[in-house]
Amino acid sequence: MSPRVAGETRNSEISQLLCGSNAMTDLEFDAEINELLGRASAGDESAIAEIIQRFEPEIRLIARRQLSAPLRPYVDSMDLVQAVHEDLLVGLREGKFEFASKGHLFALATLLVRRKSARLWRKHRRQQRQSGMRPAPDGLADVILSQQASEDHEFDVSTRDEIQHVLDQLEPDERELIALRLEGYSTADVARQLGWNPDVTRVRLSRLRQRLKNSTWGKSF
Repeated sequence: MSPRVAGETRNSEISQLLCGSNAMTDLEFDAEINELLGRASAGDESAIAEIIQRFEPEIRLIARRQLSAPLRPYVDSMDLVQAVHEDLLVGLREGKFEFASKGHLFALATLLVRRKSARLWRKHRRQQRQSGMRPAPDGLADVILSQQASEDHEFDVSTRDEIQHVLDQLEPDERELIALRLEGYSTADVARQLGWNPDVTRVRLSRLRQRLKNSTWGKSF
């Protein structure tokens, strides 16, 4: 199935999910949602509350789809949904978000889910390291992909597979270096974690970035 057809099918599923079995037409649904979004952007509290309520099933669906197997040990999907709800609620109230259509809202929700899951991944792994554990380098491809996302970029399985393929070609200590950088450690902190000389660490990091310069994500860490 082509990305366009898949997207159209997904949007149809979303509309049915939100409207119910006695659904209004797509045009009527779009008009109502857009009217709500306009009121919400103007600070209408009742519109904001209705948007959060009506789109809760969709946000749950996005969370389930975006939360890949390697991230599930680190992230609870319901905590993720609640965090996204809070971000949307605050953003709508403070006028930070403006939506031309429900598609823009879905795109932002997807972006928030992916970034929130990446942050929770970092948090849990740092906690593991602080307790003396050395986490396995799983979930790297998902976290890297989350940093490449934009509000108009849907989750791309082929891109994730490409990233994972490149990671699989690296040595274990190179993947660990990437993991530490993605977790927020400075180069000096990475050197301490791995027991390397700081100068050697900088050289290895530079060489690794050079090897990955042709990738779209080589500068992520």
